Amino acid sequence: MEQNKNGKFVWGIILVCVGCLLILSNLGVVPSFGRLIGLFWPLIIIFTSLMFHFGYYTNRKNVGLLVPGGILLTVGIICQASMLWGLWGFLWPGFILAPAVGLFELYIFGNQEKGLLIPVGILSGLSLIFFTMNFRALGTFARYLVPIILIIIGISILYKNKTQQEQHYAQNGHQDKYEDNSHM
Repeated sequence: MEQNKNGKFVWGIILVCVGCLLILSNLGVVPSFGRLIGLFWPLIIIFTSLMFHFGYYTNRKNVGLLVPGGILLTVGIICQASMLWGLWGFLWPGFILAPAVGLFELYIFGNQEKGLLIPVGILSGLSLIFFTMNFRALGTFARYLVPIILIIIGISILYKNKTQQEQHYAQNGHQDKYEDNSHM
């Protein structure tokens, strides 16, 4: 009985809000409902993706739900950004990236099968190539942004690798000398 009252209350609030929005739209205070739907339709895709993610988080055995969830989330974000800022011509490589996001979620939260990283890498790389080609249209600043980001990532990888090697030598350096002396 309690759920029935709560459900009626929620529906009542929703109907009052929609009615108020329609009146405000007719008065010209807010954009028309059709215009809002025309502008924010990608939120339906984003909401659907969140339902897939919710399905996974309620039962962690359903790891396969993350693939369509990641794909739809990426597609929804690309479509919404394109609708709001007119970036269709720039963001289209994100559609190539979308399956990579879904597969990467499966890799991270699943059994971490290394074979999944092959299509993730190929699709991500292809998407990055096309995104990079689009930077010319954005002007001088944007053309230098991707190379600078790649340089920073490369330097951080090199620094991390050097640090790990130094730590490995510090931990194993004395042991290696001991093993060398024991063979004599």
